[in-house]
Amino acid sequence: MLVRKSATRFAGAVAAIGLSMAVFLQAAPAFADAGFQNWVGQFRATAAQSGISRSTFDRAFRGVREIDPEVLEKARYQPEFTAPVWDYFDNRVHEQSVATGRAMARQWKPWLDRIEARFGVDRHILLAIWSMESNYGEILKKDKVMRSVVRSLATLAYADKRRAKFARTQLIAALKILQRGDIDESHLTGSWAGAMGHTQFIPTSYQAYAVDMDGNGRRDIWNSVPDALATAANLLRKNGWQTGKTWGYEVTLPAGRKFPGGSMALSKWEAMGVTRARGKPFSHPSDKAELKALEGRNGPAFLMTRNFFVLKRYNNADKYALAVGLLADEIAGYGGLVQDWNRPFTKLSFEEKQELQKRLSVYGYYDGKLDGKIGEGSRAAIKAFQAKAGLTPDGHPSMEVLSTLRKR
Repeated sequence: MLVRKSATRFAGAVAAIGLSMAVFLQAAPAFADAGFQNWVGQFRATAAQSGISRSTFDRAFRGVREIDPEVLEKARYQPEFTAPVWDYFDNRVHEQSVATGRAMARQWKPWLDRIEARFGVDRHILLAIWSMESNYGEILKKDKVMRSVVRSLATLAYADKRRAKFARTQLIAALKILQRGDIDESHLTGSWAGAMGHTQFIPTSYQAYAVDMDGNGRRDIWNSVPDALATAANLLRKNGWQTGKTWGYEVTLPAGRKFPGGSMALSKWEAMGVTRARGKPFSHPSDKAELKALEGRNGPAFLMTRNFFVLKRYNNADKYALAVGLLADEIAGYGGLVQDWNRPFTKLSFEEKQELQKRLSVYGYYDGKLDGKIGEGSRAAIKAFQAKAGLTPDGHPSMEVLSTLRKR
């Protein structure tokens, strides 16, 4: 009888615990939302101290009731695949990005003339940045990518300890943009980290460099291409862009010779046997330059001048600045690399990569977009097909893989 009562009491306790857990789990989202709303309430005082009016704050946070879980997912996500150099450039400097850049150069020529005259930054550089940052504005049409800047930054400030300080600073700047009237709250959109508009400026950079180029009283990098390109030009100019000069030169290195690090005059590099890849003389031999070879002696080499390092103020990565420079040169009609990247396979054209994706899709290996860009989804599909076809499963978008698919 005692055992029975104990068992009954135990069963009742378990049931009570289970009921309590069920109630807790059902209420958890409400508690999470309440915590976020409490944070928003506290942030109101911080915003007020920074000059944000109550009405601006209320407009900004109208409808922002909970965090954006996708922002936290993207913030935590670390790609497993480390892209080799050729992969980075193949996905950014290709036939389509060049052709679209030339079309945009024609379409926006009157504005590019004015921007170039006002800021002294080469139009082809601006077009290449536009391509790199938003695919000439196409990314702004994607609702899955573009989201509320206020909600994104509030999410990071509230729930991401590593980015909280950055997010709070950017959120104040975003509220000031809204308060100034450059954009309304429904169109204050950006990436998960708050990068905004055609040229992807974070709010503090927008505050420092935004330009009302079209003269309508608003600095609208979301809807005005002239404003967006002028804003990019203003950033480069204020960081030391040298008008009429290049970002650098592809060069040929003499065999068996070691070179010092650091910067020195182009004439000194030339005296050491370093020459332009196409055989032309250096335009400004007294200018200083730094040697960079992203793949060592097996790949192309470059002498980078002042403007290359100014490009890195936009994105502090050698690959980014070089991709902008190479794409700009191709849009301008100067030609591509003399020595190509050292790929372990035969390169496909942009259209052939789209065909590759389409054929992989037909056979059930790929379900992504047929965009010619080889990301993780495309590589996984290629590997799966290669394994099935008895090929080395390296995931490379090679002519060998496409030829094998064509025979099916």
